[in-house]
Amino acid sequence: MKTLLTIILFSITIFPSFAQEGQVTITQDDKITKLLDLYKSSSSSTDHYRIQVGFGNYAKAQKIKSNVEKDFPTLPSKIDFDSPTYRVRLGRFKSKLEAERKFKEVRQKYPEAILLKPKKSTK
Repeated sequence: MKTLLTIILFSITIFPSFAQEGQVTITQDDKITKLLDLYKSSSSSTDHYRIQVGFGNYAKAQKIKSNVEKDFPTLPSKIDFDSPTYRVRLGRFKSKLEAERKFKEVRQKYPEAILLKPKKSTK
């Protein structure tokens, strides 16, 4: 019995010292990191195609914006200030094709509308 107890105590103290410890190292190609950085910067700084439907002083821009919201309730509209006038802009289109399709529709109601290209990033 004493021998059995000694073997059990010996086993309990010795076996944990044989436990394995490890370290995982992941090697990744530098090109993947560069591509991820490029993707993050392009998706965060990418602007959209917009349609400018009118401009003028602030009161006129508000009137145009309220009319645009009635005519195209599904598209976001915004008043931007480009000195010296306020400009009413409509939509946020990712592709040129999508923007041109909606532009044709908007142009029927607002003949002075113009399609604005996304601003180029300065990075």
